[in-house]
Amino acid sequence: MSVDGEVRQLRTEADEPGWEVDPDDEWGVAVVATVGRQLKLRREAVGMRAGEFGTAVGYGEDLVYKIESGKRIPRPEYLDRADEVLGAGGLLAAMKEDVAKVRYPKKVRALAEMEAKAVEIGVYECNIIAGLLQTPEHARAVIKAAQPPYSLDDVERMVAARLARQSVFDRDPAPSIHFVLEEAPLRRRVGGTMVWRQQLERLLEVGRLHYVTLQVMPTNTEPHPGLDGRIELLKFPDGTAAGRSDGAFNGRPITDPKQLRILELRYGTIRAQALSSRESLAFIEQLLGDT
Repeated sequence: MSVDGEVRQLRTEADEPGWEVDPDDEWGVAVVATVGRQLKLRREAVGMRAGEFGTAVGYGEDLVYKIESGKRIPRPEYLDRADEVLGAGGLLAAMKEDVAKVRYPKKVRALAEMEAKAVEIGVYECNIIAGLLQTPEHARAVIKAAQPPYSLDDVERMVAARLARQSVFDRDPAPSIHFVLEEAPLRRRVGGTMVWRQQLERLLEVGRLHYVTLQVMPTNTEPHPGLDGRIELLKFPDGTAAGRSDGAFNGRPITDPKQLRILELRYGTIRAQALSSRESLAFIEQLLGDT
């Protein structure tokens, strides 16, 4: 397609993996359908055909139809460009916040919302590096390792969801965040040596933040209460809390004070057995230096 004497390549579905609507997410389906309907009404109101509009925003006609019919999640850039082309005065661009939430699986979205409200976050991971700490390349390699494998679209959706949770590090004031990671996952070169090194560098970067405590649990240590699986504890401004553990209460989220005290006791014991924050950062630096 030629525009102002230049050739423009219109985007297709193949250019945007991971932007399909999850049919099991009723709220997400409703949001995307509403946004698509508004886009179509605005386009028709100004008398633009789908192909003409697609050329203006840089998308193929087929993809425009799928977005308008609620089968595809529009990217933020699409909404910005559509708002400009259709003269919507910011009404279409304002939908970006809700659309961004739809991009992520329902379960992850609920977790991210809780983490975004927490004033204190405590995480213990035994088999992987915590999702809040993963680089995009590391996250992609971990998710691709699943069996049976996820589709490429699902992989990109899950990577985006995992990275979106990391907005907790941008909050002001920041929450108090504590991590305990096992030594073995730190040594595992997920994604290859370069990806592994970048992941360790990311751990050092986050671990040096003044509101973050990062600890490593050495492999050569006594048994501890985290051997059953991951633990996450969240505390909120109103004094309430929530938690979950792979090895307790069937892994479901809990808010009962008695159950939370059990998780807090286990997490406190794990932190006490792990290396100190200073020792842990020195350990990670040594891993980097040994390569």
